[in-house]
Amino acid sequence: MSYKHFINSPTDLVASALRSIPATNPALALDAENKIVYTRAQEPGHVAIVSGGGAGHEPSFVSFVGAGLLRAAVSGTIFASPSVRQIYHAITRRVTPNAGVLLIVMNYTGDVLHFGLASEKAAAAGIAVELVVVADDVGVGRAKNGKVGRRGIAGTVLVHKITGALAADGGSLGEVAALARLVVAGLVSVGSSLGHVHVPGHSEGSGEHEAALKGDEIEVGMGIHNEQGFKRMKIPELGELVRLLLAQLLDKGDKDRGYLEDVEKSEGWVLMVNNLGGVSPLEMGGITAEVVEQLDSSYSINPKRVFSGTFMTSLNGNGFSISLLRLVDTGLGKGKSMLELLDAPHEALGWPAIVKPATWENKTDKIPSDAGVEEEIVPASKLKMDIALFSKILAAGLKKVIDAEQEITKADEIVGDGDCGMALKQGAEAVLRFIADDKVVTDAVVTVVKLAEVVEEHMGGTSGAIYSIFLNSLAKALRETGEETATSSTWATASHAALVSLRKYTPAQPGDRTLVDALQPFIASLVGGKGIAAAAKAARDGAESTRGMKASLGRSVYVGEVGDTLDPGALGIAVLAEGFAEVLKA
Repeated sequence: MSYKHFINSPTDLVASALRSIPATNPALALDAENKIVYTRAQEPGHVAIVSGGGAGHEPSFVSFVGAGLLRAAVSGTIFASPSVRQIYHAITRRVTPNAGVLLIVMNYTGDVLHFGLASEKAAAAGIAVELVVVADDVGVGRAKNGKVGRRGIAGTVLVHKITGALAADGGSLGEVAALARLVVAGLVSVGSSLGHVHVPGHSEGSGEHEAALKGDEIEVGMGIHNEQGFKRMKIPELGELVRLLLAQLLDKGDKDRGYLEDVEKSEGWVLMVNNLGGVSPLEMGGITAEVVEQLDSSYSINPKRVFSGTFMTSLNGNGFSISLLRLVDTGLGKGKSMLELLDAPHEALGWPAIVKPATWENKTDKIPSDAGVEEEIVPASKLKMDIALFSKILAAGLKKVIDAEQEITKADEIVGDGDCGMALKQGAEAVLRFIADDKVVTDAVVTVVKLAEVVEEHMGGTSGAIYSIFLNSLAKALRETGEETATSSTWATASHAALVSLRKYTPAQPGDRTLVDALQPFIASLVGGKGIAAAAKAARDGAESTRGMKASLGRSVYVGEVGDTLDPGALGIAVLAEGFAEVLKA
């Protein structure tokens, strides 16, 4: 959890964030004084849906304003409900004329009281208004939540989308409100977080719960305002955590949290995996995959729609929530099922682009089979080599690279992104497996092409691309020699041709602080007939020359002083060459 923010005044933060909404969606307007985002075009014959709550949960609620969703959203300060005056102003001034107003609010005391009082005032003024409270969080069970009931969290946005689509389709206030309550009845959510969030403007470490959550702990069932959840525990593996969360959502035997009745009568399910604000999209993808797979394997649930992304945050909370909606008959007729309303078009910034229903219906886990497709055949060449000697030399160099992984990684952490050592190690280990599986053949060209494929598959980053290009170019040059026996001279000449070919893809030259600082002198020495020992020394000298050298290419360009650090790529070439030399000197 970070205490650093670009905007440290909570007041300025909320005000400026609200100004961004009409700037990015010209269909919307902002009442800055009352913190209301609303649609410019009013629809007299349609129900106006209004929602809102404390700031800090963006894109909820203001980014769900737009055609097909909310008519307006009212924002409070961070984690604090908007006032009755703000809400009443939205009802009476910002969503009129209409065919009635539906207020959707999450189950928090301040929100319910303020929206409730505003609705009573509006009703007293002759406005048709309904209030629906969303309480989907199962993180705290019946025994603990008492008369307050469940909290409202991310599942609320599913209520927004479904009711918003019905309102846009001309549903009456009674129909829209009844549908909202039907959705709420079949909605369950639960979240978890690795830490409590920091509100801009607050001092570091403020709040008893912030201090209590240790670095190796996770809060299961945590609310979206740092509220305590079901329990704190040592951070488990993702699979274990997802099993626990899904059990809280779906275990009929849990009398404290079993809020869904007649689960078997469902017409299907909708899944939402929500980012609380601080989880990377990459990690969210992994979490979503785990949830989908466990729903299938443990509950035989294959959701008809899966939404994964950022819908309701807790500022930059490092956590996620899972929401499940049980689909049931709405009783509204054709074209107005929950699924069809979820699929209806919209113009809201916060809701994802609609995937066509036909695309979902054609979804299949089957992929084209590779059965009967032969492995790519590499045309044979006349060039033969000694398999045993080739394998022994190559293996020795690769083992040197593996042994040097930590040294290479340490260098790359200073001048790059820290992945060079591991990338070289993974590639080296993959080639060693290739050798151990007796895949080296007497045809030198075929072997080198296959080695290039192994490197391409198993060695990531820039190093993988450069090595793979070099090996493919080496194979081409070996084929073009026309020779029948691969000698040291053959390898040297072909390596030089591969180096020339490599320059089509990188302008690196000695002095640019790249692996070429070691590779070029190594090959030049071989071409000069000085032997492998001298060539290995030339590679090491080239790598040593990069100490203190200012980079002209690669990520090192952006690094200031590199000190006494070798270029990691050049170091990798040097140790590889030294491994080759040890075998040939023996």
